[in-house]
Amino acid sequence: MYSRKTIAMSLGSLLAFSMLAGCGSSSSTDSGTAAKTDGAPATGGKAEGKSLTIGFAQVGAESGWRTAETGSVKDEATRRGIKLMFADGHGKQEDQIKAIHTFIAQKVDGIILAPVVVTGFEPVLKEAKDAGIPVVLSDRAVTVKDDSLYATLVGSDFVEEGRRCADFLAKKMNGKGNIAEIEGNIGSAPQLERKKGFEAEIAKYPGIKITKDAEGKFELAKGKEVMEAFLKSDAKSINAVFAHNDDMALGAIQAIEEAGLKPGKDIMIASIDGEKTMVQAVADGKANFCVECKALLGPGLFDAMNDAIAKKKLPKKTVMQDDQFDETNAKKLVETRKY
Repeated sequence: MYSRKTIAMSLGSLLAFSMLAGCGSSSSTDSGTAAKTDGAPATGGKAEGKSLTIGFAQVGAESGWRTAETGSVKDEATRRGIKLMFADGHGKQEDQIKAIHTFIAQKVDGIILAPVVVTGFEPVLKEAKDAGIPVVLSDRAVTVKDDSLYATLVGSDFVEEGRRCADFLAKKMNGKGNIAEIEGNIGSAPQLERKKGFEAEIAKYPGIKITKDAEGKFELAKGKEVMEAFLKSDAKSINAVFAHNDDMALGAIQAIEEAGLKPGKDIMIASIDGEKTMVQAVADGKANFCVECKALLGPGLFDAMNDAIAKKKLPKKTVMQDDQFDETNAKKLVETRKY
């Protein structure tokens, strides 16, 4: 999918990559910028009695959910006294691969990877394994022939999230109508798996059709743009929207309102993530359903990393237990949301 260049340069040059940042740096990943590490370990407690250095190759900052995940990892690293080398992939696989090469050259103790897409990581993961550096996957899967190339995946069941959205909408629509689907980044694990779960469940209802389908890249602005195009083509035929994440759903809500329609009533909305703004939209009646996808993965990721470094046997996936929100509980639970 992407070309891969062998990075052969001195450690000093590697440190010059602008995408690397130490945990606790004043630069914010929310703005899309990343600071260079100052080489000082984070303050706080020790992990397993040893000060570890962990590399974290993040997808980017495309959504509120992703920003919350990054914050959770950084905060937990600080709490445990772990030196975190952070790399913002800006949604590009080649940037993530470069970051992992850098981490390997720096001889980190472990690597956390939230992969942009499922394919294309096998060669660099093999390099990490050959260097004796365990890799823990955060929230997203990779497709590899040898699953020993990563220690474990910590995240949610994306297929089940999609299935739950489909089940809700199908019942709310009384088994009849048309759905527009706004997908995340094509080729990413949440896009592939949420689509799979949703469409398999909807197929049980012959009176429901998915009549529109486009990529929204997990971004609010893009979700709004996609929804505007859907509405311009044939607004009257759309009974419901399934968005692969909350940010795209929130963009769709804006587009529906600007078209003079009522989201949640004229067009039903279901999405995935559980961001506070989306749960509030459900509470306000502007959306109908939201499945949580836990973002605060820092503690679980570092627990798994400690076990991987200690060469303990781990399950290939640790699945988070996710809640869901609708008109029956959103008002009560919205203030409990941490992101």
